Amino acid sequence: MALSTGRAATPADRTADEPRRTAPSWARPEGDDQRTRALVVPKALDTPTTDFAHPAPPPAPAPRPFEPVIASSHQAVDSAEAPLDQLTDTPTPAETLRRTAGRRIKVWAPILLLLAGAVAGAQLLRPLPDPHIIAADRTHTVEGRFAIPWPEEGQGAVSIPGSGTISTFGMQKPVPIASVAKIMTAYVVLKDHPLRKGEDGPTVTVDARAVAEGQSENESRIAGLTEGSTYNQLDMLKMLMIPSGNNTARLLARWSTGRGSEAPFVEKMNAAARELGMKNTTYTDPSGLDAGTVSTAIDQLKLAEAVMKDDVFRSVVALPDAEIENLSQRLINNNALLSAPELSIRGIKTGSSTPAGGALVWAGYKTVGNETPLILGVLLEQRADGPDLNATRSLALVLANSKKVVESVRGALTSATVVRKGDTVGYVDDGLGGRTPLVAGADLKVAATPGQMLRLTLGTGGGMGVKTSVPRMAAAGAEVGVLTAGEGAGARSVTVVAGEELTEPSIGTRLTRVG
Repeated sequence: MALSTGRAATPADRTADEPRRTAPSWARPEGDDQRTRALVVPKALDTPTTDFAHPAPPPAPAPRPFEPVIASSHQAVDSAEAPLDQLTDTPTPAETLRRTAGRRIKVWAPILLLLAGAVAGAQLLRPLPDPHIIAADRTHTVEGRFAIPWPEEGQGAVSIPGSGTISTFGMQKPVPIASVAKIMTAYVVLKDHPLRKGEDGPTVTVDARAVAEGQSENESRIAGLTEGSTYNQLDMLKMLMIPSGNNTARLLARWSTGRGSEAPFVEKMNAAARELGMKNTTYTDPSGLDAGTVSTAIDQLKLAEAVMKDDVFRSVVALPDAEIENLSQRLINNNALLSAPELSIRGIKTGSSTPAGGALVWAGYKTVGNETPLILGVLLEQRADGPDLNATRSLALVLANSKKVVESVRGALTSATVVRKGDTVGYVDDGLGGRTPLVAGADLKVAATPGQMLRLTLGTGGGMGVKTSVPRMAAAGAEVGVLTAGEGAGARSVTVVAGEELTEPSIGTRLTRVG
């Protein structure tokens, strides 16, 4: 039934009684509500009308915000993507420092053990360094004091081959040495034409030049030679060294090289000087008459030590005189000290000239303890005051001054104990910090003078039956090396032994080495 409102009926009013055909919300297109509302005719009256038969539908609910769906434990979950606690229904324990440390230990412990094993194996497989010997001392000074009565002028030196230099004096500068140069002449001749003890050697033919030079004045010479005459090499050496024949020196120089000049031989003399370390020596002639032939006392000691090793040379220079077959005059040695038995002088050579003054290189012996060492001395530039024709007075002066030196050295020479049996003389160093003491196997005594400094050398050689390399292991008391006092052929040596057992480095040392 329609209610009268006093206004004309509208299409809306006409359909008010009819059921409303409204499509469900899911069938209506988007925006349908807006279009429907747009077609509603505005009410003409201020009084609202109510359709009790067809009330207006309630407003559509507002869309709910998106909420993720959480699957329950009964829902299927992709095991590749789901967390472990969803698969086991066990909640993940809270992370702690203890659990983190434990997990890291489980991972790294095997790796670290493997690395440690590899490092330990590499350390143990590394080659051990070679053991070497370290000396406790490099020098030894003999107790006491000793002063040689050197002259006020000139230069000199004294030594014991093997023990070393006893003393020197004066400025060691090159000076003329006169006939002392003949020592090198004999040395080179014997080096190129060696002789054994008891041998006379090949013959030397006298040439016209040697005969002519035998008549020269104001120089020492061998007179009475005839051209074409022959003498053996040993006799020629006697003529050279005993009366100091200048013409014999030149003849030997020409004969030795087979040349008509002495120059090639002089070159050999200088070459020999360089080989011996005679740095301040120059030879310009084989006789020493030329003032250009110069040397020092220390250099002449080097030559004297070398040439006195020759048996033939020693036998010649020890002669105070000699007689030569087919030679009219007897050879007389200018070295008057050879005739003084208390000095035990056995050479070597005098020299005298105006440029050089008086010069002497001497060799003597003295028995001390159980040895008789050779003593060598040189005295140069000894000049007598006043007129001195051919340096005759200077020669007498050098002999007198040298006698004082010889007497003092002989009086002071003693058998000095360098080390005693059982003294620690060094160590064996294994290269990794381990040291084993070495001790002297016997007393070591050396002929020396008070205050003399001896050089000490600790090594593995020495020709005493000792191994030439340092052993890695040895029993206590086993021979390991050699201690030598002095240097050269006359040096004294004694074996050294291990003071305690010599062993290789321990495993702990080998594992912890870093070098």
